[in-house]
Amino acid sequence: MSNSDFGLIGLAVMGQNLVLNVESRGFQVSVYNRTTSVTEEFVAAHPDKKLVGTSTLEEFVQSLATPRKVMIMVKAGGPVDAVIESLIPLLDQGDIIIDGGNSLYTDTERRDKYCSEAGMRFIGAGVSGGEEGALKGPSIMPGGPESTWEVMKPIFESISAKVDGEPCVVHIGEGGAGHFVKMVHNGIEYGDMQLICEAYNIFKAAGFSNEELADIFADWNEGDLESFLIEITANIFKQKDPETGKDIVDLIVDKAGQKGTGRWTVMGSVEQAVPFSTIAGSVEARILSSMRDQRKVASGILEGPDNWTCDLAGLSKEDLVAKVRNALYASKIVSYAQGLDLISKVGADKGWDLKLGEIAKIWRGGCIIRARFLNRITEAYQSDTPPTNLMLSPFFTEVLNKGQQDWREVVALAATNGIPVPSFGGSLAYYDAYRAERLPANLLQAQRDFFGAHTYERTDKPEGEFFHTEDWPDLIS
Repeated sequence: MSNSDFGLIGLAVMGQNLVLNVESRGFQVSVYNRTTSVTEEFVAAHPDKKLVGTSTLEEFVQSLATPRKVMIMVKAGGPVDAVIESLIPLLDQGDIIIDGGNSLYTDTERRDKYCSEAGMRFIGAGVSGGEEGALKGPSIMPGGPESTWEVMKPIFESISAKVDGEPCVVHIGEGGAGHFVKMVHNGIEYGDMQLICEAYNIFKAAGFSNEELADIFADWNEGDLESFLIEITANIFKQKDPETGKDIVDLIVDKAGQKGTGRWTVMGSVEQAVPFSTIAGSVEARILSSMRDQRKVASGILEGPDNWTCDLAGLSKEDLVAKVRNALYASKIVSYAQGLDLISKVGADKGWDLKLGEIAKIWRGGCIIRARFLNRITEAYQSDTPPTNLMLSPFFTEVLNKGQQDWREVVALAATNGIPVPSFGGSLAYYDAYRAERLPANLLQAQRDFFGAHTYERTDKPEGEFFHTEDWPDLIS
């Protein structure tokens, strides 16, 4: 048997599905897993595939054609470093190591430098689409040297999702650019999911059945809100529990998990001074959901409306559905605007030359946040006059202007009924602050000057001149 075109380490479900995807495109693939029995069982389960199972890293490396292309699909953090340390003594100059997990982009930059000094080439590749995407075609966000991308391009383009015949993969940029963009993608995913959950929470409090919710989300998926997450939400409401016959969604504990990428994105936004209210609200919501025992106690102590019921204040169900739809759409636009702003800011600081239109284009298929309106984002950023903020692109400006009153009414309705909507509310606050010609930061600057002599600018003086008030009134004892 000839040497393999590609190798993968880490045969959990994502790794296995990626291997089957690569093999289905005509490539022979070598595989290795720390637990040898996993490798043996995987290869035995696919006897008709061009797979080479190996029991040691040495055997694995020797089975690959040069330059070797080795993809690592293990848990982010220490396990990735451990695999790299074990691989480097076995590889030759110019071989390529690809980290396909959800690694923090600063770790990717460190590994890129380390591998480069050892004579290896390194790619940090974000892979989105879950288990199904890995098998049938994910969205791939590779970062690293342009020359290394050219070597990997045939494989990555062949295994990626396709939209209008175009592969959902593009070289993102140098160093950690690929994992950075994947991190922000995951943050946007957090925001999308939370916005859908807030819409659901309002509807449930208003007395909608799961059957009605399935129809609402299915209907939304036929229009501008068409997306993978809206589609699966409609299907979730139809799912029955085989044990009890009840709706499975009603049996699931209201305690959300997270793997860290959303938190990383919010932390990155703080470091870069980029407003991130929608996604920050979604991360906070997951954290609060995990405090279930405390919430149960607090529900009997802290007063407020019964947030399991919603007074529609004269609205019909049809009116509420239309208003929540507009609030969801507007908030979704804000979420993407914030995410793309963070990508733009960090890309400029790092000199990555990130192209927002190309990034939005590869998110159209394969990935979790794939949605119809990504075509509009691509158009906006590939136009002759790309917007400084997505909200200022004419298409999205029109959507926001038309929907903003409904958006306000939904947030107000939720607040009046004690229904938490951190991402709806945070998105609206961002929208209003961004469009405000004047904010109360003048008072804030006065406070800073009072207690810390931090100075301020004046409206009646040239911009860039700073002043300090020496004789603020004494504090009253």
